[in-house]
This record gives sequence, structure tokens and C-alpha cells, in this order.
Amino acid sequence: MTSSLRSALAAVSLLALTAAVPAMAEEAAPAATAAAVVPETTPAAPEAAPPPAADPAAAPAAAADPAAAPAPGADPAATPVKPKVKKRRPAGAYASASVPIPTLQTPWSSIPTLDSGSLNRLNTLSQFYATIARNGGFPAAPPVGLGPKASGQPVLNLRARLVMERDLPAGERDIAAWDEGLTAAVKNFQMRYGLVPTGRVDDRTRAQMAVPVQQRLIQIGHNMERLGARFIDFNQRYVVVNIPSAQVEAIEGTTISRKYVAVVGRPLNPSPEVDATISAVNINPTWTVPQSIIKKEIAPHMLKDPTYLSRQRMKVLDGSGKPVDPASVNWASDKIVNYTVRQDYGGGNALGQLRIQMPNPEAVYMHDTPSKNLFGSVDRFFSHGCVRVQGVNDLAAWLLGPGWDAKRVAQEIGTGERKDLSIPDRVPVHWVYMTAYVTPDGTAHFRPDVYGIDFGVNTRISQIAQAGGVPD
Repeated sequence: MTSSLRSALAAVSLLALTAAVPAMAEEAAPAATAAAVVPETTPAAPEAAPPPAADPAAAPAAAADPAAAPAPGADPAATPVKPKVKKRRPAGAYASASVPIPTLQTPWSSIPTLDSGSLNRLNTLSQFYATIARNGGFPAAPPVGLGPKASGQPVLNLRARLVMERDLPAGERDIAAWDEGLTAAVKNFQMRYGLVPTGRVDDRTRAQMAVPVQQRLIQIGHNMERLGARFIDFNQRYVVVNIPSAQVEAIEGTTISRKYVAVVGRPLNPSPEVDATISAVNINPTWTVPQSIIKKEIAPHMLKDPTYLSRQRMKVLDGSGKPVDPASVNWASDKIVNYTVRQDYGGGNALGQLRIQMPNPEAVYMHDTPSKNLFGSVDRFFSHGCVRVQGVNDLAAWLLGPGWDAKRVAQEIGTGERKDLSIPDRVPVHWVYMTAYVTPDGTAHFRPDVYGIDFGVNTRISQIAQAGGVPD
């Protein structure tokens, strides 16, 4: 996509945002604490709003049928009411690294988060939500605990909200009692927002429904701005890490070939947006500790416990690479930056048993981890910036190509030797911060702004909101 087209799309999004909300300075606050827009009457579904259209190249069948125009919410009838996730048992010494945790199956499980049509679809989505804003916004957020057996006005308000985002058919808006169709619609909403599909209004679901449509417009605008600034070459095979989703996708053509649960950077050590090329798989890697971790974590540990490095199987090296006795280092001095701390490969190594090499200016990468229990967390923001991949052996096999599987990768690890396996056909990898995106079927998805990027006061979109217009 040309830079002029990117700029034009961003301008369209900003104009739609500004036209819908003349002044939004009050809305430039974290989404989690935003109050709901409460109109005098429950607004009707924006039937005239342009729904997010699927990428014609990716989904020609959907584009050909006007009656089946894609919308932010997928057809609830296609949503599994009770998603079942079977547990797998490790089959060997290295199986914990090679067997991926099964991800929740949704209607979008095989559809990429990011492809060549993503920016166009976000532009259409901004216009859709601008129409909702002009029509009065969302109804009041439902109370926590609303679920089966409920009835009355709270259920009607919930139905009105779900109809507006097309999670529920318009014909089911005026039913005052809770039914199975409403349960399915709530689950559809929850899956689109990256929530656990409980089928009832829990705390997190209510928090997302309490976000005003104006904030959603700001969020969409930021995602367009970030994506428009990237120049991504969508190869036949590529890898996407969506940081707010804490998820890794291995994509072939227009379909997700493999999907993995991930642990990404915590807010104090955020994972950066990166475009790189995967060049090798490092078997039994050593870990060279970043200077920031030496200063902030290792030095304080050594001042309290001089045996810390030896217990962690770490060595201190001088500027020429020669080993240094840790006891001879003044860990309270600023000169510790002159030393290198390296952890031996093997059990307990912070990178686990495998690292995916992807040279980039941020010096980040994807890797295994000894702390595999964190993959089971709902919120997976624990790392220092790199991305830990559950099932990384399986991803490595996909990268290495024909003749490789997770078992063969585990056998290489089992030799106990340090090896670097070159990727025959190097694979692009993109780490993105997408808190709003539209899959090729036209479904809108939102994720939490874990790093507070979308609603910072110095961001371009926030400045536009405060000024009430589009800057020069």
C-alpha cells in the first residue's frame, strides 16, 4: 500500500471521528475507568451504518452477497455455545515445550489478525462506530451478574447493545427474558473482546460494555495510525505476534497454520513493535543478560546474596570475554556495566531450551521458558520484553520446514549440545500492538490497552480530540 493511500485512510478515520464527536477531551482517559454513555432513550441499531466489510480478495463469497454483509459481530448461530478445550498430557522429557496449549476455538480461529486488508477494514470500522456515536452512543452498561433467568429492562438494554454491534440479530431485540440466543450473543461479544466466554455479564464484560463509543473511535484511530506507519511485506509465510492478545500466529497465505499462547512484556518492560526476519533456531541457547537487568535485578541480588550467580549458573565476563570472579566485582558500582553476565544453557536457563533468532534493533526475540505455568494465566504480561511461546518446538518445526516436527526438534534439544539451525526460507515476523482490528470476515475485535498507548495525553489522536478538529 502506498504512503499516500495510508495517509488518506488515516485522514478519513480522523474526519469520521471528529464529525461524530466535536470535542472529546473528557474521553481521553484510560478505557478501563471510562463511564458509560447513557442516552435518554435506547438508541436503535445503526442499520444505515456501513458495516466493516471483509477484504474482497480474502473473502469473495461474503462480498458477493449484500444480504450477508459482514458486521462487527459474527453470526451468533455460528458461535459454539460451550467451547471445549481438551487437556493434553506431556509425552516425554521435552514434551512440555513441544506440545502447545490448545487455544480457545472461536469462529475466527483460522483467520489471521493481520493481513494486507487490515488498514482498509479499520477505516470502515471507524465509520461504523462514528454512526453509532451520531445516533446517541451505546446504552447503559448492564449490571454485573446479569445472566440466565434474568428478565426485564436490564435484559432489554443488554439486547439493544448486542444488536448495535451485531452480536445479536435485530429481530431478537425486544425479548424481555433471557434465552439461549442471548447467552450465545454474550459469548460472541466476549470472544470478540478477548474475554473468557462465560455467557453472562461478569466484571470484565461489564467493563468493556462501559467504554463509550467515543473512546472506541479514539482506539480505532490509534490502531490505524500505528498500522499505517508500518511497511509490512505480507509474504506467503509470516509470523504475527499481537502483543495485547499475548498470542502468536504462524500464517500461510490467508489462513493461520499454527496458533500459540504467549507471554509478553509487562507494562514496566513492554514488548516493542518490531518488523524482522527469522533467520535461525538456536538449540540449547545461552543467555546474555541485558545491562538493564544486571543493574536493576542482578546487582541487588548479589549485594544480598554473593552466591546468587553461581546458583543461577551464571558467569561474569570482562570486556575481552574472560571469566571474572563475581566476588571481585563491586556490585554497588556503576562500573558493573563494563561486565557481561551470561547464563549457561541447560536446565533453568531463562530462555528455556530454544530461542528463535530474529535480528532487530530492539534486541528482542521469541523463546522457550522454564516458567511454563504462566501460560495458563488469563493475563500473560510477565516478561522483560521478549516473547515466550508455549509450544515453541512446534513453531520451530514449522519455521524449519519440510522434514521437521516437534519431536525431531526435541531430539536435537535432547543431545544437550548448542546448535544453530538455519531457516532455509527466512520468514518475516511482525510484533504489533493491535487493540482494535477487523478480521477478513468483517468481525471487529478489541483487546485491552495494557501499555496505556491508546489514551496517552500526548498522542496525536488525543490532541485532535482536545482541539475539536483535524490538525494541519
